[in-house]
Amino acid sequence: MSGRNRNRMDMTQAEAAGRKRTAVSALIIFLLIPATVAAGVVYFDQNLYMVSSLLVVIYTLIPFFMVFERRRPKAREIVLIAMMSALTAVLQLFFHVTIPVQAGTAMVIISGIALGPEAGFLIGALARLVCNFYMGQGPWTPWQMFCWGLLGFLAGLAFNRIDPSRLRRSAPLMQMNSRSFRVVVGPVMCIALAVIAAWITWLIWPGKDGTFFGWRLYVFGGLGLLAGVLLQRKRLPADGLTMALFTFFVTFVVYGGIMNVCAMVNASVMPGGDPVSLNTLRILYVSGAPYDAFHALTAAVFIFLFGDMIIQKLERIKIKYGIYRG
Repeated sequence: MSGRNRNRMDMTQAEAAGRKRTAVSALIIFLLIPATVAAGVVYFDQNLYMVSSLLVVIYTLIPFFMVFERRRPKAREIVLIAMMSALTAVLQLFFHVTIPVQAGTAMVIISGIALGPEAGFLIGALARLVCNFYMGQGPWTPWQMFCWGLLGFLAGLAFNRIDPSRLRRSAPLMQMNSRSFRVVVGPVMCIALAVIAAWITWLIWPGKDGTFFGWRLYVFGGLGLLAGVLLQRKRLPADGLTMALFTFFVTFVVYGGIMNVCAMVNASVMPGGDPVSLNTLRILYVSGAPYDAFHALTAAVFIFLFGDMIIQKLERIKIKYGIYRG
């Protein structure tokens, strides 16, 4: 067999393995983990939230170690994951007590872009668990682990790979990979049109909503985000502008939307808490929108300022030590 045919066969096997990992990851993320968190709320005592947290960590290890199903993992690869998890937790804690910047959220997305969706989810879940040992553990911990991990997973799926041959110390990624603003016009327009549609529906049918800034932003924003990803069939370039826009929208819609549901569910099982209802969720979305917007904005600013530099460092580490994204 010629070298070209062998390389082609290896590439086909690698692509098939990648699709298999993605399918397993999606099954775990969108079915198994939500079912575990829901079971923890329904069947576990509130003081047993760590059981759900540890199960989430175990689940995240499955797709990550599928990368090594044909070979043994190298210590340097495991060390890189541990280093990024620790760095994410440290930065989150540092900014938590100094400047209110959500650096941890940005670092999870950076990890997904540089190391792939499986590693991004694992880093997000582990880093959030470590952070909460200092910021406070509680029944919200499995939800936060799931949200951070989901951001890393989505970032790994949405962005293209960095071409190692084009890495130069004098060429920043923002210039090297940008395909002009036209690349992100489609997704941004989808989200903008979705928000306009949300505003129009509020004008026509306000219901019990006293303001437009409520659940419609999350529901319509999520639909616009999904449409934008489907429209942009090519993978997004890892330049500063695109990463910042992606970070803002996915943090506001995905993280904010899920954590508002978490607040409602956890409050409902507390003594004297409001029951699970659409009205309760409506109030939480209205009151949570300013915080979610600030969270998303500060994470986007951080990744715009430092994402390019950190990704370049990670790519050089991967090249130097033979760590390639699977």
